Amino acid sequence: MPHICRNCKRTFSTELELELHRDTCSAGQLYCDECGDRFTERAATEDGWHYRCPNDDCDGAGIDDDIHKVSDARVTKQ
Repeated sequence: MPHICRNCKRTFSTELELELHRDTCSAGQLYCDECGDRFTERAATEDGWHYRCPNDDCDGAGIDDDIHKVSDARVTKQ
């Protein structure tokens, strides 16, 4: 059974390959309310506790303040 990255839709033959890919997936697991960019967790934090938007022109910071997990986002119909 293939393992599929839900961000970029790449497929991997093992769950371990998928987990390793998630750390560097360019589609990203986080997004910023301030600028709307998506990025990887690795790009947003150096210590795993403090998060900032990696976009130089953005002041977004803080998990669940300005920065959210894509998996937590909800789609709404207009």
